[in-house]
Amino acid sequence: MRVVWVRENQRTVFGCRDCGHESAKWSGFCPSPACGSALPLVEVKPAPKGVTPARWMVTGRQPVQELSKLDPEDRPLISLPGQEINRVLGGGIVSGSVVLLTGEPGVGKSTLLLQIAGFLASQGKSVLYVSGEESPHQVKLRSQRLGIPGGGIFILPESDVDTILEQLDECRPALAIVDSIQTLCSEKASSGPGSVAQVRESGLKLMGWAKSSNTPVFVAGHVTKDGGVAGPRVLEHMVDVVTYLEAQDAGAYRILRNTKNRFGSTSEVGVFEMTGLGLTEVADPSQAMLAQRYHGAVGAAVVPVLEGNRPLMLEVQALTSPSYGPAPRRVGNGVDHNRLLMLSAVASRRGGLDLAGQDIIVNVAGGFRVSEPAADLPVVMAMASSLLNRALKNDLAAFGEVGLSGEVRPAPQAQRRVQEAARLGFSHCILPAANREQVNPPAGMQLVYVNSVREAVQNALPERPNNGINQAPTGLRQESAVAGI
Repeated sequence: MRVVWVRENQRTVFGCRDCGHESAKWSGFCPSPACGSALPLVEVKPAPKGVTPARWMVTGRQPVQELSKLDPEDRPLISLPGQEINRVLGGGIVSGSVVLLTGEPGVGKSTLLLQIAGFLASQGKSVLYVSGEESPHQVKLRSQRLGIPGGGIFILPESDVDTILEQLDECRPALAIVDSIQTLCSEKASSGPGSVAQVRESGLKLMGWAKSSNTPVFVAGHVTKDGGVAGPRVLEHMVDVVTYLEAQDAGAYRILRNTKNRFGSTSEVGVFEMTGLGLTEVADPSQAMLAQRYHGAVGAAVVPVLEGNRPLMLEVQALTSPSYGPAPRRVGNGVDHNRLLMLSAVASRRGGLDLAGQDIIVNVAGGFRVSEPAADLPVVMAMASSLLNRALKNDLAAFGEVGLSGEVRPAPQAQRRVQEAARLGFSHCILPAANREQVNPPAGMQLVYVNSVREAVQNALPERPNNGINQAPTGLRQESAVAGI
């Protein structure tokens, strides 16, 4: 009788590099309707079956416990300095949690992680910093720039996840930092570091160790060109918190937001500023954004936008200039280009502004990017101010979505926007008439409810003395309803 030995671990499957979906046959692209990845499937080897889990994955039999008898104080939060990062994390670092920090290259992920390690070390806690991308000397140079002594921070330049977990078992730190998960690899997955199988296997082992040892783990991750987390989507499901550190169009400000948080709200954001001493929190972002603003500026409007649940006051600037080319130009910095095209067309056709032969440049001061439709009305008002060469009323804020018919549609959370404007000393606010029932006017704030773009422009521009003569200014068509401006 002939015996043929079949090695099951040589069997291969084809997996998606975005969501981790596996298929027995190569079918081109990911067949999952929820993924829609444009990357073709790659050949991977699945983990062998029947493998005994490592000792850090075995947590033993857990007793059944009644929920009402559990004491949340058994696992207290580890508070970090400042309010910004604590707000995003849900009050602080939860014991045994796994936090995934992602962002574009150079945005400041390693800087933020090293600052967190430095603070905990200054409190007498030990931190194990696993660096798979940088040498210990590179980390030391960064710590010197940030003014971190380094006592209590232990550096481990390693990429083998099994060796890392063995060192974690020996050191038992108060916090473990892995920078980054795309550099880790395991012998159980035959593919290279950063692949679907390696990222999934490494993330699963780190999560198992964090839960069994009750030690928080911070993991840095890369992003794709579309801004999503690189690697399989299952990684985002395994971790407890997924945070993004975003730069605002090459500016000095950084926004820390989360898309998943098992310990708090996912609508909280933190604002930081990149300085020579690292990331410093901005306690009052609205005040910082308007610090360089001056009254009487032509082509400038102030809008209260929402970053998560947090209102921010930003200045939208517009500049119109006669076009001498074959087609007028539309340039937007911090606003969507297609949205700018729509708003300029609506302002010209429905708002009575003669913008057909004008080059239009729109910019959001401070390097921020505005994506919500509530900034539509201030953009149109800024264009009208620049075209007519007249500044808007002093201490005026505005928000509202603009439709194709020139109507002003309501914006969500209008009360919070109005309160933020009143807190910074704005005495006038133009907002959609549909938000009238949702807003309680603050003391000293005059609210002007509008239904159309024409009405908004009419109320935004101050009255000009004309000796009793009611004439339309240059650049505004006479048939407009705002002919008396």
